Amino acid sequence: MAAIHDLLAQVQDEALRARLEQEINRLSKTKKFGLVFEEHLPECTPLYDIPVKRGSTVAKKTGAVSEMYEVNSIKDGIATCYHKVTEEKEEIPVDELVCVAQFGEPIYPYLKPIDSICNAPDSDLWHTLIEADNYHALQLLEYLYAGKVDCIYIDPPYNTGARDWKYNNDYVDGADAYRHSKWLSMMKKRLGLARKLLNPSNSVLIVTIDEKEYLHLGCLLEEMFSDARMQMISSVISFKGSSRKYQFTRLDEYIYILEFGDALVNRLPLSDEWRINPDDKRATHLTWKYLIRSGGAGLRERSPGNFYPIFFTNEGKYYDVGEPLPLGEDRNSIIPPEGTFAVFPVDTQGREHYWNINKEKFLDYKSKGYIKFGRRTANGVPVMFLTSGEIKKVEDGVYKIDGYDENGTIISEDEVRDIMPGTQWRVTTHDATRHGTDLLSKILPGRSFPYPKSLYAVHDVINFFVTDKPDALIVDFFAGSGTTLHAVNLLNKEDGGHRRCICVTNNEVSSSEQDGLKEQGLVPGDPEWEKYGIARYITWPRTCCTILGKDSKGNDIKGDYYSFGQEEAFHMSDGFESNVMYYKLGFLDKTSVALGRQLSELFPLLWLKAGAHGPCPQLEGDKIHMKVLPENQFAILMDEKYFPEFDAEVQKHPEIQTIYIVTDSEAGYREMISGYSGKDTFQLYRDYLDNFRINTGR
Repeated sequence: MAAIHDLLAQVQDEALRARLEQEINRLSKTKKFGLVFEEHLPECTPLYDIPVKRGSTVAKKTGAVSEMYEVNSIKDGIATCYHKVTEEKEEIPVDELVCVAQFGEPIYPYLKPIDSICNAPDSDLWHTLIEADNYHALQLLEYLYAGKVDCIYIDPPYNTGARDWKYNNDYVDGADAYRHSKWLSMMKKRLGLARKLLNPSNSVLIVTIDEKEYLHLGCLLEEMFSDARMQMISSVISFKGSSRKYQFTRLDEYIYILEFGDALVNRLPLSDEWRINPDDKRATHLTWKYLIRSGGAGLRERSPGNFYPIFFTNEGKYYDVGEPLPLGEDRNSIIPPEGTFAVFPVDTQGREHYWNINKEKFLDYKSKGYIKFGRRTANGVPVMFLTSGEIKKVEDGVYKIDGYDENGTIISEDEVRDIMPGTQWRVTTHDATRHGTDLLSKILPGRSFPYPKSLYAVHDVINFFVTDKPDALIVDFFAGSGTTLHAVNLLNKEDGGHRRCICVTNNEVSSSEQDGLKEQGLVPGDPEWEKYGIARYITWPRTCCTILGKDSKGNDIKGDYYSFGQEEAFHMSDGFESNVMYYKLGFLDKTSVALGRQLSELFPLLWLKAGAHGPCPQLEGDKIHMKVLPENQFAILMDEKYFPEFDAEVQKHPEIQTIYIVTDSEAGYREMISGYSGKDTFQLYRDYLDNFRINTGR
């Protein structure tokens, strides 16, 4: 019905329009049940980097993007255009037009590098920020990571009736009779693509929302993800509250959790605020720390005397401890006693760290019950210890010792227990003012963003599902100020994880700033306009600043990160060992791709599809026949005549897991990949072109 009303407004005959409105209103009174909403006119996306030419579908930069024209001719900078609906002719300066991509049209996306930051040159972990309309970005991500994403966290626009989101480039306000159905239509399209990204055997979808749309969203999620286990959390995000005229003060919002396959909520060591029973509080807790010294300050060469093996039986029971290895001696040269295996302080990336205490202190602590062992995992056996401060509390009687376990480790009822919280969260660090707005103002002084999430609210909800997944792939396609990427960097810093984050945000300029820019004669697409958009003015600067530990004015960021149970505080000025690539989504000409003229533009996609290992490589030169990139774990053959040389080079590098072969011959492609069992192989450009031709408009 909403689509009919949108079309009805374009009827020029007033009498006919009035009669049609009468009949439509009569039909709209028919009783409907369940979640029923209108599928609106297809969304359109302005493409500011695509040149306007004859035959282009365009819109006026200062008008509604849904008001489309077709360019008939261009002369002396003036385009002769015909309106798509009324077919009226109009002459418009080319500089005032922008090309438009319509929903359902085949798109051939690429990623244009905008910037990058590398604060961990020895790490092959690279996050990604994509500036784009998130619908088209999700189409691209489906091509890259279908079924491979472990966690999607999104904080979509809440549809409050204020100028907080657009549909077809127009703000949707509270007076719009179809405000709710437009929002649902927008969400349905994106959630449909998001589902294709999630690993069906073990993944989670997390969506935050407030009271304006939580009922509609809940019904939509149940309808679209009927196979998921769904819960709704009520979380206090404002301890001062947001007043509502003649209503109760609003304190909380809602978090929908949808678990797929074997995904489960992990129990975590949490503060007393998380406890279901408020009377179940203790003033003190015995807290165990991981023995491995993680992070950039904990690499082996900084304390070679604390790099020694701890031996366990094949059943995972403690056996003995070995001598420290001199710096430079390969840990694999150590032969464990028969029936045992060795555990070294090595992180999930294979980087060598050191233990927090030396061998002599380890044996002393072990004899007193101050060393604790976890269950054996694929990465060995977790080893924990009590810090000197905790030991003093034990010896001073602050903590009561209730006994010893089979490994001689002390047992105390005052020990921090892993908690499974309830569905109502009242955690002070989740306050969006202090740990969202105020935190962002410290990072980007003088800049503002409406209602940024608390860093710890995002950190905590994600951590329940990825604490046991150190290599998780996490996606946020409503990235906003960049809180999710910030939270993932903090998670990795806490436990030495290798989790990768992909964030998508548009570059929309806030409504308050648009008026001032228009007064200067600026329009969307102008560089001076674009630099004040969300991605370039907020998301990317925040990402760079938090990684470097410097605010946007170059000063150290003051304060520490709150991290319950960590041995020592993480100073914000220390930054993060992290690398990020920043891209803008663009669109390619299908014919040029098929002819192999735009391989350099496609290289970032190939890098991402191969896992985004190491810095994104560049393709330079026109006469390159192949590219073998062990650091990036992929290789590409551009000319099949050189396959023997290509194959010989690939065989030298077992770390290469993804292989791209450019050929039009299906039989030839099958023959060439026959020796690459266990590796991911793709035929270009057919794989790319077919994907976006076939998977359009779903």
